[in-house]
Amino acid sequence: MNNAQAEPLLEIDDLVTGYGATRVVQGLSMKVRAGGVTALLGANGAGKTTLMKTLCGLLPVQGGRLRFMGEDITRQPSDRRVRDGLVLVPEGRMVFPSLSVVENLRLGGINLRARPNWRRNMARVFDVFPRLEERSQQAAVTLSGGEQQMLAIGRGLMAEPKLMLLDEPTLGLAPVMALEIFALIRRLQAEGLCLLLAEQDVQRTLDTSQYAYVVENGRVAAEGPSTEIAGDPRIRQAYLGL
Repeated sequence: MNNAQAEPLLEIDDLVTGYGATRVVQGLSMKVRAGGVTALLGANGAGKTTLMKTLCGLLPVQGGRLRFMGEDITRQPSDRRVRDGLVLVPEGRMVFPSLSVVENLRLGGINLRARPNWRRNMARVFDVFPRLEERSQQAAVTLSGGEQQMLAIGRGLMAEPKLMLLDEPTLGLAPVMALEIFALIRRLQAEGLCLLLAEQDVQRTLDTSQYAYVVENGRVAAEGPSTEIAGDPRIRQAYLGL
């Protein structure tokens, strides 16, 4: 079964959300299917980060409905979403600078489902990111930008995600480190993790994902298999700047 045929893991129906009276996402509908990488593309200010924050419960739903693994989570608190496997790796990394690498990782796995398995999960993170093991006792503030992004993703893996929301994971990184992050995304998908990826590097995101949504002014402007989106000159020029 390919990604387009897989069952929806996350369903977003006519979502309205924003900040107070300011509506940023306005009637957006999309599906994230199991077993692949779904791309979320669009210019700065299109609503991608607002959508991500709403999906993980940091912003309230003002209209519409969210379903995760068949369950209505529209009003579900953020900690319950994390426990059920919906995990955000936020834009800007947001690691705890004064805490060590190990302490940051332990905080990622404090939900009730993942907590008993923290040793196994940390071993997996160190297998994926050997550099984090080398720096395990260092304060997060002493890490490079790329290493902090590794730590942010590792912290997300500690929560045992079923769907990982990755918001601009290569933002501000050197090109060689950005390539490492995309290689990691492909590895995680090959290991069975489902990912929703919001990213400014449009071409690499389309090369990495199986299905893509293009967002403009808080609505879906285009969608389809990533190869079709990448090959449509109208979409490339009108929405993606390619």
